[in-house]
Amino acid sequence: MSAPTGQQGGTVAVGYGGSGAAQLAVRWAAEYAAAAGLNLLVVHAWVWPVFTKNLGPVKGVAGSGLRHSAEAILAEGVELARKAVLEAVGAAPPGLEPTVSEDGPERPGPAVDGLMEAGLAAPVLRDAARDARLLVVGSRGLGAVLGQVAGSVCIDLAGSAPCPVMIIRRPRRRAHPVVVGVDASPRSPATVAEAVRLAKVLGAPLHLVHVEPLRGGAREEHGRHAMLQGQELLDRAIDEARGLGPGLEVSGVLREGHGARELLDAADDADVLVLGTHNPAAGAGNTVSAVLHKARCNVLVTR
Repeated sequence: MSAPTGQQGGTVAVGYGGSGAAQLAVRWAAEYAAAAGLNLLVVHAWVWPVFTKNLGPVKGVAGSGLRHSAEAILAEGVELARKAVLEAVGAAPPGLEPTVSEDGPERPGPAVDGLMEAGLAAPVLRDAARDARLLVVGSRGLGAVLGQVAGSVCIDLAGSAPCPVMIIRRPRRRAHPVVVGVDASPRSPATVAEAVRLAKVLGAPLHLVHVEPLRGGAREEHGRHAMLQGQELLDRAIDEARGLGPGLEVSGVLREGHGARELLDAADDADVLVLGTHNPAAGAGNTVSAVLHKARCNVLVTR
């Protein structure tokens, strides 16, 4: 990722539940935060109080109990994030244990804090991200207890989080593009702007995709005109992206077909696919939901 881009101040929130997918999300979030000049908040949704009141230690067993387990998971996530930040800023080689204590000299890079809140994953993460610039979650394993519903948690957050949501499926694919879907909705320019900011931080090229729906039967004059408008819409979005990101490599393509299918195909070689929600009050929407279920790359959903 590139050096900080001037987004000083603000926070990246990342969910952590101890799974491999959550570890991947924390590493991605730490690298992004270091590059963007943002602080990092590691959030653990402690689900056990929803189901039981027996949270304390087992009598006579040191280090036991559900509360202790949750605290250990959060501490693990915070330590992982701090090591990843040190690696991202070049202060420690991969795998090296950090030697700076919390009470010692200030650590290089963004500040890393932890937060443990009782509740289900989606509402806890949504509340923790209320002032964040970005919320990062793994595509699976948001909690050992509720891991099987992690996909629905991602869709919930994509449609309700107060900030953009990054769903991590794989490690960074450096030099691979950020792909963004553009359309005629009023929110599309904001989605393009968010994609530009992401591409600048990642140091990646930006590729815009506009999908025209298939039209049955013979194409009449108004159909040809619609395709022309589609190209004009794409060209206008490309111009806007170049204006927002001088020096950024920007390209675009007009495709015809089913929205989610064509976007997934266009993002087959992408590092990140960026999508916007047409109506944030109505949830993630069909296209975003379909993409989240099938995408092989990381996905950013803007709000």
